[in-house]
Amino acid sequence: MIRRLVSKNLGWKLGSLLLAILLWLAFSATPDIISTHAAPILYRNLPPSLLVAGDTPESIHVELRGPANQLTAASLADTVALFDLASVSGPGERTFTISDANLNLPRNVSFLRAVPSQLRLRFARLLTKDVPVQIRFTGALPPGRRLVSKTATPEALRIAGSEPQVFSVENVETDAIDLNTVTESGEYHVNAFVSNPRVRFESSTSVTIRLAIENTATPH
Repeated sequence: MIRRLVSKNLGWKLGSLLLAILLWLAFSATPDIISTHAAPILYRNLPPSLLVAGDTPESIHVELRGPANQLTAASLADTVALFDLASVSGPGERTFTISDANLNLPRNVSFLRAVPSQLRLRFARLLTKDVPVQIRFTGALPPGRRLVSKTATPEALRIAGSEPQVFSVENVETDAIDLNTVTESGEYHVNAFVSNPRVRFESSTSVTIRLAIENTATPH
């Protein structure tokens, strides 16, 4: 009985086995290729009291070896260079040597080298500060109108960044209000802007400007 089952369609079975062997040989004999990939740099476990300061690269170029179908843009789309910053305890410089431990590579892909091979990061203490809001205008009020008072709510906004960068900011400015279109008292909703790109807002940037306009025209 067993012999009959084995011998049944033996030719087809042997042909299928041979085809499987040939496919495996063809796949395993495919030579690996070497390719480069720009891996975005990500950080984790940075202490909340610190930040990465200065100019740092957004990605590194890694040289990889593996099967061609594993080195496509789609296969490497999720590959990043991840650096654990839990050991950073205070301000200063730290150098990290890039290895395969920093990369989440697809199966059968190996890391050869990175350019740059090391990443030097500078850490600064995070500082927050409340700075006054400066109201900006363009144009001029129509004839017969005078600006009596102007107030901003809130009067100050909180910014955050490294100590020297935050200390350099004296105020934040609103988007300009065009006085050519203002004829009476009212409220205007604008956004605030901080000119230093290394500083960020810790609160909403929305500001309400209250203008009091007086009619100076002489009645007839």
